[in-house]
Amino acid sequence: MRAERRHVRRHEALGRARLAAAALALGALAACGGVAIKPDAVLPRPLLQPLPSTVGLVLPEELRNYVHKETRWGVEWHIALGPGHVHLLRDIFKDSFREVREFKDLEAARAATGLRAVFEPLIDQYSFVIDRDTGGRYDAATIRYRINVYTPQGEKVDTLSLTGYGSELAKGLSSGKPLERATLAAMRDAAAKFLVQFPQQALAQQLAHDEPLTVQSGVGTAANVLIEAVPIEEGGADTDAGAAPTPAQPPSPGAVPATPAPPAPAADAPKAPGAGR
Repeated sequence: MRAERRHVRRHEALGRARLAAAALALGALAACGGVAIKPDAVLPRPLLQPLPSTVGLVLPEELRNYVHKETRWGVEWHIALGPGHVHLLRDIFKDSFREVREFKDLEAARAATGLRAVFEPLIDQYSFVIDRDTGGRYDAATIRYRINVYTPQGEKVDTLSLTGYGSELAKGLSSGKPLERATLAAMRDAAAKFLVQFPQQALAQQLAHDEPLTVQSGVGTAANVLIEAVPIEEGGADTDAGAAPTPAQPPSPGAVPATPAPPAPAADAPKAPGAGR
């Protein structure tokens, strides 16, 4: 019994120390004028066979210039997601198709010839928690995407939806590095889901035969096709060391994310929080 009480006291003391360290770090960040991060993920070359089609990739200004701004615990956070996602999406689609032509908007893609389909990816929502939200243990990020799919003539066929989750142990760092790494993990998670699961979709089966998509290609498929999988788990420590699970599903847009739930057993699929942009 005494040993158990000593263990509880040590656990509580560790929790208080983590919270104190997180508060000191946030105070230092606030004094410095906030935190600005610019995540830029690099993907390893996947061992996948590209679909034998030529497609258009529209990267609109909304995506290129996407910035998430939020005040958390008195600190201004400025997360520039646009540039890193331009690089990420170019890599994803080049790995998925034989040839990819990039366009600034749908109108330019519609004027092109030889395309079998046009894809327009967008960031729907980004949300995060920092170490102070999690008792000084970890940072986590959620990114929700929407990918509009069009015929070569610019007619909408379908919409694909997917969400990336990522987390990173705080490790006593006082900068934005843990959140940057958590965001990079969320970007890689979403990329892996698309690369592995898109070829299984009905639209991809048609592109696998190098056939152009038509409006009828979307008939018989559910609107807003959901691409989901068990998120990629980043390497972490044991639970006592503060392993970083990915917290619960996001609340409604505009809500402030609640403090995530305690870590789940390793066998459980991690979840992730979310809040409005």
